[in-house]
Amino acid sequence: MMTGAKKNVLEAIGWTPIVKLNKVTTGVDSEIYVKLEYMNPGGSSKDRIGGFIMDRAIAAGKLKPGGTIIEGTSGNTGVGLAMWAAVNGYKCIFVMADKQSIEKVNNLKSFGAKVVVCPTDVEPEDPRSYYSVSKRLAETIPNSYYVNQYDNLWNRETHVATTGPEIFEQTKGDFDVYMAGVGTGGTITGVSTYLKTKMPKLTTVGVDVEGSIVAQFARTGDMSGARSYVIEGIGEDFIPENYDFKVIDDWVVVGDKESFLMTRALLKQEGIYTGGSGGSAVVGAIKYAKTLKEPKKILVILPDSGNRYTSKIFNDEWMMSKGYIDSSFNVIIKDLLADLGKVNNQVISITDHATIGDAVKLMEQKSVSQLPVISDGVIKGVLSENGLLKPLFNGEYHLSDSVSLAYSNKYKVVDINDLLSNVADSLLKKEVVLVTDKGQPVNLLTNIDILNYIAKRENM
Repeated sequence: MMTGAKKNVLEAIGWTPIVKLNKVTTGVDSEIYVKLEYMNPGGSSKDRIGGFIMDRAIAAGKLKPGGTIIEGTSGNTGVGLAMWAAVNGYKCIFVMADKQSIEKVNNLKSFGAKVVVCPTDVEPEDPRSYYSVSKRLAETIPNSYYVNQYDNLWNRETHVATTGPEIFEQTKGDFDVYMAGVGTGGTITGVSTYLKTKMPKLTTVGVDVEGSIVAQFARTGDMSGARSYVIEGIGEDFIPENYDFKVIDDWVVVGDKESFLMTRALLKQEGIYTGGSGGSAVVGAIKYAKTLKEPKKILVILPDSGNRYTSKIFNDEWMMSKGYIDSSFNVIIKDLLADLGKVNNQVISITDHATIGDAVKLMEQKSVSQLPVISDGVIKGVLSENGLLKPLFNGEYHLSDSVSLAYSNKYKVVDINDLLSNVADSLLKKEVVLVTDKGQPVNLLTNIDILNYIAKRENM
């Protein structure tokens, strides 16, 4: 063996760095530090439990050589198990909920694993849930082992034996609060269990997500009211056996939107490429820090890598479609016109009895490039400079011809109180948008108006 080398990739798991947050915590007196678990070789903290659990399962005779590992996973535990299976020569079948990112599915398939996708919005005991499907596969496939990270206590023991001691050795116990997002309960329970043996005054705070029942159950014993949420790898609609609520002192609950925005801010402002549950944990830490009467040192676990979410959290179109970030088209037209100083503009129009020459003269006099053609209060079409220039130059139209020959039907009518997004496609196709108020034309919108609006917003 070469000096300094690991004998395989599994030995490279752990000893991830701890770094201080400097920009996203502006306005917070406490110091917030994050442990970058995405720097494990498989890209998440779940690398740790893959090998720890499987080594013990093999030693206990639960799986024979060449057998099949089965697990329900949001993606990260699957990678940890698949990495172990690749090194040790086992097969894998992973069961995932359909809300998980395509990157996670493809990651597992890249290892040669089979992936079964199940619906998200069903109860855990529903036969279609990824919990139920995982159990059923394990019951029907010979020489298989269902890892069951939720109720398998080797999950939390992983962190009692590895992550907790690692953190204490790295920090020498020089922090006051330990925080982590909660899912299976393994990380927060295991790390806290160990650290509290060394740091009796340590406060452990769980970060849960709106829609999950974990924090609610810990506070009140109520397990009702679970609902769907978008963020992955955090929260549960039941209580896994890995939880030991005696070692969790307090709770913070965060939402999807603030978690996603923080995830993006961590990358842009701190250079930290974590996933959505990491964003949740940092939002939770900031919220908790603001409740403290005196500054503390807070250590937060960032579980996985942002590269698993490029089609979602780091995709502007996806974020806009979910309403998590503003689109330039997500504005009421009346407000846009007000920003541009065009609220009281009078629409310059022409009747269908006029000639093309009349239209050209009116465009010149009023310095406009489009003219709605209106007859008896009915919009017939729109004349434009671009639509007239070439036909006049080629002799196809003459100035004495009726405007009825030249107006275009490529326009869209929209009410002044509608969202601009309702006519986004028309604007992108360079069509004219005619704005009406109570059915009467009051303004025209063109691409240049939108560009001016965007420029004005950028300079605000």
